Amino acid sequence: MLTKIHARMFVTGLFLVSTLLTGWTAGNGSTTTVAQMVTEWQRAKEFTKEYLEAMSEEGTNYKPTPEVRTFAEQMLHLANGNFNFAAAASGKTNPYQGKNLEKMDEFKTKAALAKVVLESYDFTIDALKTVTDAQMTDQVKVFGQSLSRETAFAKEFEHQTHHRGQTTIYIRMKGIKPPNEKLF
Repeated sequence: MLTKIHARMFVTGLFLVSTLLTGWTAGNGSTTTVAQMVTEWQRAKEFTKEYLEAMSEEGTNYKPTPEVRTFAEQMLHLANGNFNFAAAASGKTNPYQGKNLEKMDEFKTKAALAKVVLESYDFTIDALKTVTDAQMTDQVKVFGQSLSRETAFAKEFEHQTHHRGQTTIYIRMKGIKPPNEKLF
């Protein structure tokens, strides 16, 4: 029992030291550099592209039950989030400001869906490139919350990961093997 407690304390201590050192190297209290974030967003874009390519044209408007979004609506919700979070975090103008992509029929085909979803990743990557490492600790308003730019981009990343993950089930229910995880 005592050995497990000591091991947990040791691991927790290593995690905290690692986090502090990472923050110091990024500068100004930020724990991640803009360059690191851009790399992660490029990876996420490629992973999402694989999901969009995996789903059949017929499956694009599939929904497992009447209460949930279709595959296209899940992806459009993800894109809406990308545009809204990145605009708030960077100050760039959202090209779809005030529009609900989920309700726009023009994005319900596989080709149009892929185009706008991937555009949302490009918008985020371009928005990140307008921010310096030092500016990542600046406070911005996102959905009524005051967050650092870094946290806003991290919440956006969490959001897109969550909704892309939900579409795994849609793809499997259509008898298609989803893409393998892309951690690196």
